[in-house]
Amino acid sequence: MIPDCQKMRLFKTVAGLRTYLASLQNTETIGLVPTMGALHEGHISLIRHAISEVNVVVVSIFINPLQFAPHEDLDQYPRQLETDVQLCQGLGVGVIFAPTPKEMGIKPDSQNNTQVMAPATMMNSLCGHFRPGHFQGVTTIVTKLFNIVSPNVAYFGEKDAQQLAMIRQLVTDLNLSILIKGCPIIREPSGLAYSSRNQYLSEEERQQAIALYQGLEIAKQAFMAGERQTKVLIAIVKKKLILSPGVRVQYVECVHPQTLMPLKTIEEAGLLAIAAYVGSTRLIDNMILRVRQPIIAIDGPAGAGKSTVTRQVAKALNLTYLDTGAMYRAIAWLVLQSEIPIEDESAIAELVSQATIEFISSSDGKPPQVMINGENVTTSIRTPQITALVSQISAQAAVRAKLVSYQQEMGKLGGIVAEGRDIGTNVFPDAEVKIFLTASVEERARRRLLDFQAQGQDNIDIQQLEQDIQQRDNQDSHRTIAPLRQAIDAIELNTDGLTIQEVIDKIIYLCQGNV
Repeated sequence: MIPDCQKMRLFKTVAGLRTYLASLQNTETIGLVPTMGALHEGHISLIRHAISEVNVVVVSIFINPLQFAPHEDLDQYPRQLETDVQLCQGLGVGVIFAPTPKEMGIKPDSQNNTQVMAPATMMNSLCGHFRPGHFQGVTTIVTKLFNIVSPNVAYFGEKDAQQLAMIRQLVTDLNLSILIKGCPIIREPSGLAYSSRNQYLSEEERQQAIALYQGLEIAKQAFMAGERQTKVLIAIVKKKLILSPGVRVQYVECVHPQTLMPLKTIEEAGLLAIAAYVGSTRLIDNMILRVRQPIIAIDGPAGAGKSTVTRQVAKALNLTYLDTGAMYRAIAWLVLQSEIPIEDESAIAELVSQATIEFISSSDGKPPQVMINGENVTTSIRTPQITALVSQISAQAAVRAKLVSYQQEMGKLGGIVAEGRDIGTNVFPDAEVKIFLTASVEERARRRLLDFQAQGQDNIDIQQLEQDIQQRDNQDSHRTIAPLRQAIDAIELNTDGLTIQEVIDKIIYLCQGNV
């Protein structure tokens, strides 16, 4: 979203952009969507994801000469800045950054440019075999953009899966405080992945290019039927492509989605990737094949009934309830035991970064066991003292980073139901089912009043409850870290007037076909 009363700004200089963003960085979350222009539905999807999650969206439009070889299509690459600017303005983008190569510090002789390189094993696989120098050009400019914009979040399309993996590695290796989000491939109705280079294709070639997606889909069906040998899956794709006139295969490979190392069998996940020429146009496409049960992400505001519903949904579907709240309580317990002041965020970061946490599910219906540094704290974390501390603890960046990483590790094989504020947007953005559970302020206040009355507290003012809920909603949605957001692909479920069982039944219905 754009800050109130702000119009979209177009900057062509680093100085102008930095000066503008400097006035926002202490109060607003900033998202970067790097592009080379010629914006299409794939870019629009990235921008919409960013707008739904951060306060200020910066779209960079820069055709990067460092990533083009001398024989490639740098001069022919589509340029349509005016059209792109109008599109961004219509979408609600806050800032466009459209520098020249000179402004980005690129010298005519590439040998004289400082360059940033990902690990050689990542750069040399897949497209790297056929486009030497391409990825170091990409990582160099992306690093420059990160330094110029200083975004909290950066958005990249999963169609460029090799690029995405390298940028994630780069951010990890250089200790950059940027969250990298991959967004799903957007396809034309035919299945052809959107690309700026699609406009090079004739109508006949567009029909021929559909074979890339069709080959991946056929391989996916074999994978879903139990095939795990990558040589078999690769052969399935190649067979489809070879039978397609006009398609000249450059490679079909299956690699690990994060390391890009070749796989013989898919144990957790495999990136099945294609590069091929259709006519004179080089196209890429891919599909990630995951060996995992589904993940169900349930987000929503406080008082919407998430915890109660999520536990029951997990039980009904025979999945694990991932009690993220218990994990934050465990960290709060550790901080309390260590006698560290809540204001000393650096000491808490040091403590949490060295802590080990375990979440042990029970098969007999009992609550899961929570262990921290080898100590069972399942009951110790349910005290009023911990309850009073946990909100402040969970708002600290180091704590969230530690626990989100642990939750994602637990979710590798799926089979979980989790609830919170940012489960579908941040923790499990690739969850099979995302639900945003909500209710009106009045309904949530009424429920809370009934809870108080059941506890024997009859002197509660419902209007005060409504004000408290509105204030909590505002705080949760404007947090710098993990703000409450509805994922762009989440299904909203308003629970006004519904019983708990009716809500559970609706969620189970929405999960049909995924569990």
